[in-house]
Amino acid sequence: MNDIAEPAAPDSGAALELRTLTLADPLRWLALGWRDFIRAPGIGLFYGACFVAMGWALLFVFESSPAYVLALSGGFLLMGPFLCLGMYRVSQRLELGDKPGFRDSLLAWKARTGQLGIFGIVLLVLEMLWARTTLVVFAVTFDGIPDFKGSLLALLSPDNFVFLAVWLAVGAMFATLIFAVSVVSMPMILHRRADAISAGLTSMRLVLMQTGVMITWGVIISLLVFLAMLPGFAGLLVVGPVLGHASWHAYRAAVAD
Repeated sequence: MNDIAEPAAPDSGAALELRTLTLADPLRWLALGWRDFIRAPGIGLFYGACFVAMGWALLFVFESSPAYVLALSGGFLLMGPFLCLGMYRVSQRLELGDKPGFRDSLLAWKARTGQLGIFGIVLLVLEMLWARTTLVVFAVTFDGIPDFKGSLLALLSPDNFVFLAVWLAVGAMFATLIFAVSVVSMPMILHRRADAISAGLTSMRLVLMQTGVMITWGVIISLLVFLAMLPGFAGLLVVGPVLGHASWHAYRAAVAD
Protein backbone atom coordinates (compact mmCIF):
# COMPACT_ATOMS: atom_id res chain seq x y z
CA MET A 1 0.00 0.00 0.00
CA ASN A 2 1.45 3.34 -1.05
CA ASP A 3 1.88 6.19 1.40
CA ILE A 4 -0.49 9.06 0.72
CA ALA A 5 1.44 12.14 -0.25
CA GLU A 6 0.52 15.48 1.25
CA PRO A 7 0.93 18.94 -0.32
CA ALA A 8 4.29 20.57 0.31
CA ALA A 9 2.70 23.54 2.06
CA PRO A 10 -0.54 24.11 3.95
CA ASP A 11 -3.53 25.05 1.83
CA SER A 12 -5.30 28.32 2.46
CA GLY A 13 -9.06 28.00 2.35
CA ALA A 14 -9.43 31.40 0.69
CA ALA A 15 -7.02 30.41 -2.11
CA LEU A 16 -8.66 27.14 -3.08
CA GLU A 17 -10.66 27.07 -6.28
CA LEU A 18 -14.22 25.79 -5.99
CA ARG A 19 -15.65 24.05 -9.02
CA THR A 20 -19.08 24.79 -10.47
CA LEU A 21 -21.54 22.03 -9.57
CA THR A 22 -24.89 21.00 -11.00
CA LEU A 23 -28.07 19.70 -9.36
CA ALA A 24 -27.35 16.30 -10.87
CA ASP A 25 -24.03 15.99 -9.04
CA PRO A 26 -25.44 14.76 -5.68
CA LEU A 27 -26.93 11.72 -7.40
CA ARG A 28 -23.59 11.04 -9.06
CA TRP A 29 -21.87 11.25 -5.64
CA LEU A 30 -24.32 8.69 -4.30
CA ALA A 31 -23.59 6.38 -7.23
CA LEU A 32 -19.86 6.70 -6.60
CA GLY A 33 -20.44 6.14 -2.89
CA TRP A 34 -22.32 2.92 -3.61
CA ARG A 35 -19.52 1.82 -5.94
CA ASP A 36 -16.93 2.32 -3.19
CA PHE A 37 -19.11 0.52 -0.67
CA ILE A 38 -19.45 -2.62 -2.77
CA ARG A 39 -15.69 -2.57 -3.47
CA ALA A 40 -14.95 -2.71 0.27
CA PRO A 41 -18.17 -4.02 1.84
CA GLY A 42 -16.63 -5.49 4.97
CA ILE A 43 -15.16 -2.19 6.10
CA GLY A 44 -18.34 -0.35 5.21
CA LEU A 45 -20.55 -2.74 7.15
CA PHE A 46 -18.38 -2.31 10.25
CA TYR A 47 -18.90 1.46 10.23
CA GLY A 48 -22.56 0.97 9.35
CA ALA A 49 -22.91 -1.25 12.42
CA CYS A 50 -21.41 1.56 14.50
CA PHE A 51 -24.15 3.91 13.25
CA VAL A 52 -26.82 1.32 14.10
CA ALA A 53 -25.34 0.86 17.58
CA MET A 54 -25.39 4.62 18.16
CA GLY A 55 -29.06 4.74 17.21
CA TRP A 56 -29.99 1.91 19.56
CA ALA A 57 -27.95 3.48 22.36
CA LEU A 58 -29.88 6.74 21.99
CA LEU A 59 -33.18 4.88 21.96
CA PHE A 60 -32.24 2.90 25.08
CA VAL A 61 -31.28 6.02 27.04
CA PHE A 62 -34.41 7.80 25.79
CA GLU A 63 -36.54 5.39 27.84
CA SER A 64 -35.13 6.76 31.09
CA SER A 65 -33.94 10.27 30.18
CA PRO A 66 -35.91 11.55 27.17
CA ALA A 67 -35.22 15.24 27.81
CA TYR A 68 -31.46 14.82 27.86
CA VAL A 69 -31.45 12.51 24.83
CA LEU A 70 -33.35 15.12 22.82
CA ALA A 71 -30.93 17.78 24.07
CA LEU A 72 -27.93 15.70 23.01
CA SER A 73 -29.44 14.24 19.84
CA GLY A 74 -27.27 16.57 17.78
CA GLY A 75 -24.33 14.46 18.89
CA PHE A 76 -25.55 11.77 16.49
CA LEU A 77 -25.12 14.27 13.67
CA LEU A 78 -21.73 15.42 14.95
CA MET A 79 -20.35 11.89 15.27
CA GLY A 80 -21.17 11.14 11.65
CA PRO A 81 -18.23 12.99 10.06
CA PHE A 82 -15.76 11.43 12.51
CA LEU A 83 -17.06 7.89 11.94
CA CYS A 84 -16.90 8.60 8.22
CA LEU A 85 -13.17 9.35 8.42
CA GLY A 86 -12.63 5.65 7.80
CA MET A 87 -14.88 5.83 4.76
CA TYR A 88 -12.97 8.84 3.43
CA ARG A 89 -9.72 6.90 3.78
CA VAL A 90 -11.16 3.89 1.93
CA SER A 91 -12.37 6.10 -0.93
CA GLN A 92 -9.01 7.83 -1.01
CA ARG A 93 -7.21 4.50 -1.29
CA LEU A 94 -9.55 3.30 -4.03
CA GLU A 95 -9.04 6.57 -5.91
CA LEU A 96 -5.27 5.95 -5.84
CA GLY A 97 -5.72 2.39 -7.06
CA ASP A 98 -4.69 0.89 -3.70
CA LYS A 99 -6.43 -1.85 -1.78
CA PRO A 100 -8.07 -0.32 1.32
CA GLY A 101 -7.30 -1.86 4.69
CA PHE A 102 -9.46 -2.03 7.79
CA ARG A 103 -6.65 -0.96 10.13
CA ASP A 104 -5.71 1.89 7.81
CA SER A 105 -9.30 3.16 7.92
CA LEU A 106 -9.43 2.94 11.71
CA LEU A 107 -6.21 4.93 12.07
CA ALA A 108 -7.00 7.55 9.41
CA TRP A 109 -7.31 10.20 12.13
CA LYS A 110 -3.64 9.79 13.11
CA ALA A 111 -2.50 11.53 9.93
CA ARG A 112 -4.07 14.83 11.02
CA THR A 113 -4.69 14.43 14.74
CA GLY A 114 -4.14 18.07 15.72
CA GLN A 115 -6.34 19.71 13.12
CA LEU A 116 -9.06 17.08 13.44
CA GLY A 117 -9.00 17.67 17.19
CA ILE A 118 -9.41 21.42 16.71
CA PHE A 119 -12.29 20.87 14.32
CA GLY A 120 -13.83 18.44 16.80
CA ILE A 121 -13.72 21.13 19.48
CA VAL A 122 -15.55 23.52 17.16
CA LEU A 123 -18.27 20.93 16.57
CA LEU A 124 -18.41 20.18 20.31
CA VAL A 125 -19.04 23.85 21.10
CA LEU A 126 -21.87 23.90 18.56
CA GLU A 127 -23.30 20.73 20.13
CA MET A 128 -23.16 22.28 23.62
CA LEU A 129 -24.98 25.37 22.36
CA TRP A 130 -27.56 23.16 20.65
CA ALA A 131 -28.07 21.10 23.81
CA ARG A 132 -28.37 24.18 26.02
CA THR A 133 -30.89 25.75 23.65
CA THR A 134 -32.96 22.54 23.67
CA LEU A 135 -33.04 22.50 27.48
CA VAL A 136 -34.18 26.13 27.45
CA VAL A 137 -36.98 25.15 25.06
CA PHE A 138 -37.94 22.41 27.53
CA ALA A 139 -37.97 24.86 30.43
CA VAL A 140 -40.08 27.43 28.57
CA THR A 141 -42.55 24.92 27.08
CA PHE A 142 -43.13 22.56 29.99
CA ASP A 143 -43.58 22.91 33.72
CA GLY A 144 -40.66 20.69 34.68
CA ILE A 145 -39.38 17.69 32.72
CA PRO A 146 -42.26 16.05 30.79
CA ASP A 147 -42.94 12.32 30.97
CA PHE A 148 -42.86 10.79 27.50
CA LYS A 149 -43.27 7.32 29.05
CA GLY A 150 -40.08 6.29 27.29
CA SER A 151 -41.92 6.28 23.98
CA LEU A 152 -41.27 8.23 20.80
CA LEU A 153 -45.00 7.96 20.01
CA ALA A 154 -45.78 9.79 23.26
CA LEU A 155 -43.45 12.55 22.14
CA LEU A 156 -45.60 12.96 19.00
CA SER A 157 -48.74 13.65 21.03
CA PRO A 158 -50.71 16.76 19.97
CA ASP A 159 -50.11 18.13 23.47
CA ASN A 160 -46.43 18.44 22.59
CA PHE A 161 -46.96 20.20 19.25
CA VAL A 162 -45.56 23.57 20.35
CA PHE A 163 -42.47 21.95 21.83
CA LEU A 164 -41.90 19.81 18.74
CA ALA A 165 -42.28 22.79 16.39
CA VAL A 166 -39.78 24.93 18.33
CA TRP A 167 -37.40 22.02 18.91
CA LEU A 168 -37.37 21.12 15.21
CA ALA A 169 -36.85 24.77 14.23
CA VAL A 170 -33.91 25.10 16.62
CA GLY A 171 -32.50 21.78 15.47
CA ALA A 172 -32.81 22.77 11.82
CA MET A 173 -30.91 25.99 12.50
CA PHE A 174 -28.01 24.26 14.24
CA ALA A 175 -28.00 21.34 11.80
CA THR A 176 -27.76 23.78 8.87
CA LEU A 177 -24.86 25.59 10.52
CA ILE A 178 -23.03 22.33 11.25
CA PHE A 179 -23.66 21.10 7.72
CA ALA A 180 -22.30 24.35 6.26
CA VAL A 181 -19.16 24.16 8.38
CA SER A 182 -18.45 20.47 7.88
CA VAL A 183 -19.82 19.40 4.48
CA VAL A 184 -16.32 19.12 2.96
CA SER A 185 -14.13 20.01 5.95
CA MET A 186 -13.27 16.56 7.27
CA PRO A 187 -12.21 15.01 3.94
CA MET A 188 -10.32 18.22 3.16
CA ILE A 189 -8.36 18.05 6.43
CA LEU A 190 -7.61 14.39 5.79
CA HIS A 191 -6.60 14.92 2.17
CA ARG A 192 -4.63 18.15 2.42
CA ARG A 193 -2.41 19.97 4.89
CA ALA A 194 -5.33 22.31 5.53
CA ASP A 195 -5.90 23.68 8.99
CA ALA A 196 -9.29 23.28 10.64
CA ILE A 197 -10.27 26.94 10.27
CA SER A 198 -9.41 27.07 6.56
CA ALA A 199 -11.31 23.84 5.98
CA GLY A 200 -14.38 25.18 7.78
CA LEU A 201 -14.26 28.46 5.86
CA THR A 202 -13.88 26.62 2.56
CA SER A 203 -16.90 24.51 3.43
CA MET A 204 -18.99 27.58 4.26
CA ARG A 205 -17.80 29.34 1.11
CA LEU A 206 -18.89 26.34 -0.93
CA VAL A 207 -22.37 26.39 0.63
CA LEU A 208 -22.71 30.12 -0.02
CA MET A 209 -21.48 29.91 -3.61
CA GLN A 210 -23.27 26.67 -4.57
CA THR A 211 -26.32 27.04 -2.34
CA GLY A 212 -28.81 25.21 -4.54
CA VAL A 213 -26.62 22.14 -5.00
CA MET A 214 -25.64 22.04 -1.33
CA ILE A 215 -29.25 22.36 -0.19
CA THR A 216 -30.12 19.48 -2.51
CA TRP A 217 -27.26 17.43 -1.07
CA GLY A 218 -28.32 18.25 2.50
CA VAL A 219 -31.94 17.27 1.79
CA ILE A 220 -30.83 13.99 0.22
CA ILE A 221 -28.65 13.17 3.23
CA SER A 222 -31.43 14.05 5.68
CA LEU A 223 -34.06 12.04 3.79
CA LEU A 224 -31.86 8.96 3.42
CA VAL A 225 -30.84 9.03 7.09
CA PHE A 226 -34.46 9.46 8.18
CA LEU A 227 -35.65 6.55 6.04
CA ALA A 228 -32.71 4.42 7.19
CA MET A 229 -33.66 5.01 10.83
CA LEU A 230 -37.26 3.83 10.43
CA PRO A 231 -36.64 0.05 10.38
CA GLY A 232 -34.99 0.01 13.82
CA PHE A 233 -31.97 1.97 12.52
CA ALA A 234 -31.11 -1.09 10.39
CA GLY A 235 -30.92 0.95 7.20
CA LEU A 236 -27.94 2.83 8.58
CA LEU A 237 -25.93 -0.37 8.13
CA VAL A 238 -25.68 0.50 4.43
CA VAL A 239 -26.80 4.12 4.18
CA GLY A 240 -24.20 5.33 6.69
CA PRO A 241 -21.09 4.09 4.84
CA VAL A 242 -22.53 4.92 1.40
CA LEU A 243 -23.08 8.53 2.49
CA GLY A 244 -19.56 8.58 3.93
CA HIS A 245 -18.07 7.51 0.62
CA ALA A 246 -20.36 9.90 -1.25
CA SER A 247 -19.22 12.80 0.95
CA TRP A 248 -15.63 12.11 -0.11
CA HIS A 249 -16.67 12.35 -3.76
CA ALA A 250 -18.63 15.53 -3.02
CA TYR A 251 -15.44 17.07 -1.65
CA ARG A 252 -13.34 15.89 -4.59
CA ALA A 253 -15.87 17.26 -7.05
CA ALA A 254 -16.27 20.62 -5.33
CA VAL A 255 -12.71 21.56 -4.33
CA ALA A 256 -10.14 21.76 -7.10
CA ASP A 257 -6.68 20.22 -6.66
